[in-house]
Amino acid sequence: MRKTIALAVAAVALAGCGALPGQQAGGGGEEKQPQTVAETTATTATTEPPAPAEQAPSQETRAIASRQADVSGGGQHGKARVDILGLKRQGRTLSLNWAITALDGKVNVHNGLGTAPLDFTVSAVSLIDPVNAKRYRVARNGTGQDARCVCSGTQGQFLEKGQTSTLYAVFAAPPADVTKINIEMPMIGVLTDVPIS
Repeated sequence: MRKTIALAVAAVALAGCGALPGQQAGGGGEEKQPQTVAETTATTATTEPPAPAEQAPSQETRAIASRQADVSGGGQHGKARVDILGLKRQGRTLSLNWAITALDGKVNVHNGLGTAPLDFTVSAVSLIDPVNAKRYRVARNGTGQDARCVCSGTQGQFLEKGQTSTLYAVFAAPPADVTKINIEMPMIGVLTDVPIS
């Protein structure tokens, strides 16, 4: 049900504003990390209240790509691991699901993945298409200044060691011949050659 709502919102957002304009891809070249198993637990809708609209459930439990990094932001310092749980093409959209885990210290997810200090979302995450030298930014639900990203909200998320947050973002899909893409995340860096399913 939540997946259907997220896809409907993404379809409306992309239909209303068209494809997102691309920009030349910046650097990159970060090394791909080996695959690991995400430390998440599944819950059923019958025993738990529905999650907020900003949180997408993880669709897979095995990471398709991972990266560890020393992170700092908002006075918080620590070590984090990002596990990409899914990167799925659905029509003209691409849904990215991932988990971020604090391995040591504190990790500022609160505003560490947004485009500005008061942006409590993951809107600064972007996809880089190395084949067509194009950057894809998170989809928006309109074109005005009040347009919101079609992505997770992160307000109040300061992760302590061992805590995990599951997040999502929706993008315009690259051309069908693009089967792998790079994912750029503030604080974390670039995950390269992530397969699109």
